Amino acid sequence: MDSRPVGRQEEHARIAAQTYTAAADHYLHPALGFWDQWGSKTVARLPLSAGDTVLDACCGAGGSALPAARAVGPAGTVLGLDLALPLLELAQQRAASLDLTNVVFRQGDATASGLQDGSFGAVVCVFGVFFAADMPAFVTELWRLVSPGGSLATTTWGPDWCEPASGIFWAAVREIEPALFRAFNPWDKMTTASALAELMTRGGVEAAKVEATSGERHILQRPDDFWEIVLGSGFRGTVDAMSPEQRGELRERVLAEMRSREVLALHNDVVFATAMKG
Repeated sequence: MDSRPVGRQEEHARIAAQTYTAAADHYLHPALGFWDQWGSKTVARLPLSAGDTVLDACCGAGGSALPAARAVGPAGTVLGLDLALPLLELAQQRAASLDLTNVVFRQGDATASGLQDGSFGAVVCVFGVFFAADMPAFVTELWRLVSPGGSLATTTWGPDWCEPASGIFWAAVREIEPALFRAFNPWDKMTTASALAELMTRGGVEAAKVEATSGERHILQRPDDFWEIVLGSGFRGTVDAMSPEQRGELRERVLAEMRSREVLALHNDVVFATAMKG
């Protein structure tokens, strides 16, 4: 059997894990409040009831797992799965601070979970599907884990996420180290309702309901807060691939332009996909 797709999948997983392991030190900075914002809004789109079982695939620091745990109550259970151990530790700390004893966080690759078919009444994947080398196969895996009558919710970034700051960042990267220009920005692969709907179909999820938000903005307290987003998100992978000198130059260029343009509002739209399993 040709092993190349498996190797590619493993490489994508390695890069994502490395990026978000590093990003954990800034992940919960107030400037990155969008993680919890969209995690909660994704969970709110599911028909969860007390006692339900939920899987949060690519759970990060618990942006969707924690609201899911509140929604299903003490009789329910939530499993958060992620490759980045420092994020899982943050999630567990947050759960403890909220006295949520019905949620467990485990390190593992959600694209090949090894969990039993139909194990969960609901499966959630927020800002994670685009990190898979084979996205349709990942959707198939998530759908496999949904029990009959259960539901799946997947959320991706919408078009122009984090603009105009994202454009400022990538322009500076291109000037400093052209080889890294957009070399790691997989979230750009899945930013429209039509693209996400097609992905759901290719993954075997029929009749998914797909909806895109419009006009959402993420407000910064000051232009410099964008650098917190850089260090606590997928942008971190590009920064860490640079030399220390290049990183310093990148920060200076990006923040100088952010300040010059007085950027305080960033595009913050998402695309939701939800489906019920018959």
